[in-house]
Amino acid sequence: MSARYQQNHLKAWHEDGAVVIPNFFRPDEIAPIYDDYVRLYGLEGAGQGYPLAIDTGQPAGAFHSKQFKNIDTLPYDGSVATNLISLHPTLIQLASELLGDQPVQLYQSHTWAKFTGEADYDQPFHCDYGNHTLTVPGEDVAQRTVNFVIYLSDVTDALGAMHYVKKSDSDAILGKRAIAAPTECQIALKAKQHSTAAPAGSIIAYGIDTFHRGTNMTEPNGLRYTMTVSFKRADNANIGFHVWQHALERPWHHLMNHATPAQLECLGIPAPGNEFWTELTLRQCQLRWPEWNMSEYFSALAIASHSTVNHAD
Repeated sequence: MSARYQQNHLKAWHEDGAVVIPNFFRPDEIAPIYDDYVRLYGLEGAGQGYPLAIDTGQPAGAFHSKQFKNIDTLPYDGSVATNLISLHPTLIQLASELLGDQPVQLYQSHTWAKFTGEADYDQPFHCDYGNHTLTVPGEDVAQRTVNFVIYLSDVTDALGAMHYVKKSDSDAILGKRAIAAPTECQIALKAKQHSTAAPAGSIIAYGIDTFHRGTNMTEPNGLRYTMTVSFKRADNANIGFHVWQHALERPWHHLMNHATPAQLECLGIPAPGNEFWTELTLRQCQLRWPEWNMSEYFSALAIASHSTVNHAD
């Protein structure tokens, strides 16, 4: 257990499907990332700075392409702090505890900047499994995911805080283990919604089967800087989102040159001592990433080779 979160947070995630953990990150950890967002996205969006609302004729909002502007994927054109916050050791630890104390992998990390008036951000209640798996959320919690939203700016209800419905309430309205919310049930879900409003540095943890929705930004000239980060168990091939190696031209050196072996393992890179590492693969990787400190990998191979020789004797 870390000082950044408590046992009651784990309990709430398992029972309710979502939990707000205030001030998970310190202000000094958030500050350089906020500065990167200002440089990348600015302090104002493309809107007029006043709330934009669209009448869909439905009891809840709707999805619009403009809601998903200002999104980028790891690695980022920013500081090392921005690139490594998704792989913060305590975030990894928390994800592992929530998924049954098993090794985990990071499978999603993206920035998201929202601005008042750039879009109507009001959404219907939904679960996030559709673009995370080709099946459905597993019955065993360890077969699901842990989705985090990291608040890099203060997020109030007027600044589009995510709203969610506790599992007990969604079960009562939709039936146990429902994964879709018909239009006629949206009003009932809305009556049971909980806000995730929290200060910068806070995180929201929610499940792949938790009903939630984005809400509109109503504060004039408001901004909302967040990062969405998701983990799965390392042995769960049923879940996915980003394929990290799809864009080799991106600034991977921010991660390769600064992440620990444990952090890199969360991206699928074998740990020191793994059978993947041979004299050849180590040498070739060092040529590919000349500034990557691979000393632990070389040392693990040397120890393994020495042990093999001793056993042979």
